[in-house]
This record gives sequence, C-alpha cells and structure tokens, in this order.
Amino acid sequence: MKWKLLSLPILSAALIMGGCSSTDDKETEDSASESHMHTGTSEIPEDLELAANPKYIEGSQVTILADHMEGMDGAEGTVLSAYDTTAYEVSYTPVDGGEKVNNHKWVVQEEIKNAGDEKFAPGTEVTLEADHMEGMKGAEAVIDAAKETTVYIVDYTPTNGGKKVTDHKWLTEDELEARE
Repeated sequence: MKWKLLSLPILSAALIMGGCSSTDDKETEDSASESHMHTGTSEIPEDLELAANPKYIEGSQVTILADHMEGMDGAEGTVLSAYDTTAYEVSYTPVDGGEKVNNHKWVVQEEIKNAGDEKFAPGTEVTLEADHMEGMKGAEAVIDAAKETTVYIVDYTPTNGGKKVTDHKWLTEDELEARE
C-alpha cells in the first residue's frame, strides 16, 4: 500500500511534466509553420497581363524543378495561367511577426506598392502588396534579384505527401518541365 501511495505523486508529476513538454513543442511547431504559410489565393493584380506566347499554356502538365517550399521539387502540377512581367526575389519580415524570410521567390512587379513601370534594382527597399504567403502583404522588403520573364500559377501535389497546393504563385519557365 505504501508503494502505491508514493508512486502516485511521482507518476502524476511525470505525466504533467511530459504533457507540458509536448504541448510547448506543438505550439512552437505550429507558430513556425504558420509564419510562412501559403495562402493559396487565386486573386491576381488587376494590371498583370496574360502572357502573349507562354511556353506552358493553361492545363499543361508539368514537373516543378524549384524548391521554394517543402515538397515542391519534383512535384507534378497543372498550369493555371501565365503572365509576362518582372519577377523579383525578395527578403522581408512578415507583418504578422514571423521570422524574416530571405530570398523569397517570386514577387511580381504588379505586387509592389506604387511600382508602376519602374524596374527595381537589387538593394532597393519596397513595400509588398503580394498576399500569397501569410504576413507578406504590407511587409517592407529588399529586392535581392530581378528578371523579366513569364511567370506561372500552378496547382501541384507535394512530393512529401502534403495536401494539394492550389494557386501557387509564382514559378518561372526555367522552374518547370513538360510532363508527358
């Protein structure tokens, strides 16, 4: 009887401490994943023009050769639309308090506040109007690189078994390969 009474408080303390530990880990994982979550919105900037002669047309079956997100490289996808623009690689701190994002690919010309037709050089500070990642809209960013190209919106199924990603913005032609 003494053994049972002594072991109960010890067992209870171990369970409580173990429970706190796993809860704290879960909260840390959730907050980290939420800070860079893809929003999957199908909205595009009003002044973004469809590509005149895209390499991949709407409905094209492609393999993704980029690794912007976990499970993307090698994923099979479907092109939804294509646009001619300037694409920027940017670094920014999300407005929702998430960790700084370095070298995010891609934000297009039409997703930069008051951009007009002005092309931005690396090092230029801008305000993002893009909202395809949580915490992106309204964030202050620095242009890391720029290129005039055709960009694509693609639906794809991640290679890591994650759920289907819809309306992913943006992939460039050199980040896609035709699938037969």
